[in-house]
Amino acid sequence: MVRMTIEQYLPHHPFLAGLDEDALALLARCATLVHFAPGEYLFREGEPADAFYVLRTGRVALETRLGTGSQVLDTADADDPGDGVVGWSWLVPPYRWTFDARAVSETSAVSFDGVCLRARCEEDPVLGYALMRRVVGVMSTRLHSARVRLLDLYGGRP
Repeated sequence: MVRMTIEQYLPHHPFLAGLDEDALALLARCATLVHFAPGEYLFREGEPADAFYVLRTGRVALETRLGTGSQVLDTADADDPGDGVVGWSWLVPPYRWTFDARAVSETSAVSFDGVCLRARCEEDPVLGYALMRRVVGVMSTRLHSARVRLLDLYGGRP
């Protein structure tokens, strides 16, 4: 992969497509590059939700804890243009993760600081609405996927 700065990368990610240069510049100021080894957790259920991730490379499993271990509810894959985003709890009070997210493979991502993003959204309601629409789209897709997996696991019709 060609090395790009955050500012160069953001306009090319499908999740951020259509945002203007000023909005992307604001987002970049809230972002850092991060890396996760296979098996490493991006976040754990119940912990403070202080970020969200746009995947550059790799795959992440979204899991829920059960009495007998964990169950994968969905995966996010950087190679799938509509799927390379992880985390929405930074946007929803009380700002706690509702699932675990674990790197399945070597994963690199742009990590956005949730506190910084919430402040930018308050200052710029147009940006806030644009991000909210995108996050709700991800939530809808993930909830549908989780429903299908749970029905498959426990029986029933999707």
